[in-house]
Amino acid sequence: MIAIIVLAAGASRRMQGRDKLLEDVDGVPLLRRQTMRALATGCDVLVALPPAPHPRIDALTGLAVTIVEVADAEEGMNASLRTGLRSIPKDTDAVMVMLADMPDITQDDLNSVLQAVDLESDTLIWRAVTASGAAGHPIVFSTTLLPELTALSGDAGGSSVVRAHADKTQRVPLPDDHARTDLDTPEAWATWRAKLEGSKSDIS
Repeated sequence: MIAIIVLAAGASRRMQGRDKLLEDVDGVPLLRRQTMRALATGCDVLVALPPAPHPRIDALTGLAVTIVEVADAEEGMNASLRTGLRSIPKDTDAVMVMLADMPDITQDDLNSVLQAVDLESDTLIWRAVTASGAAGHPIVFSTTLLPELTALSGDAGGSSVVRAHADKTQRVPLPDDHARTDLDTPEAWATWRAKLEGSKSDIS
């Protein structure tokens, strides 16, 4: 069984008072949109969030997810990762780590990475890359790596674990820059929305 952990406990410090995960995309908050895409894969989904009360928790009302509150979210990404990993079902064989602030990641992208997972092989990590081969997200980790992942601290995510097991990592290409596009500033959001509107105009 593969579970998905959506990391969504960060502080949006570069958004000038706005919350990037509550930005409207397709009529819903980004966090809800991406979580719904994770749920559509059929996997168990856990969402790592700041402690209640918090608007991000409200944004997920009605969704069949496990809310994991991260008491020490200020530490950085690895606090969310540790807390989420300690909450996965006991029969989990692998875990997809998904960043909530990547709006180009589609359900098809998630399925592409999940379908690449072969738990009978020697591979331990399956990592999404861009069409040009640049490493990105999401990343699936075999649960045999849990001791290493839960020992991490700081804000680097699982990058050190990925480096340590580069010889047992499979790269999974996703379209364009889907695996790398994250939106951390108002300027990045404005550029992304303009590009999105441009592509819609081209289609029409």
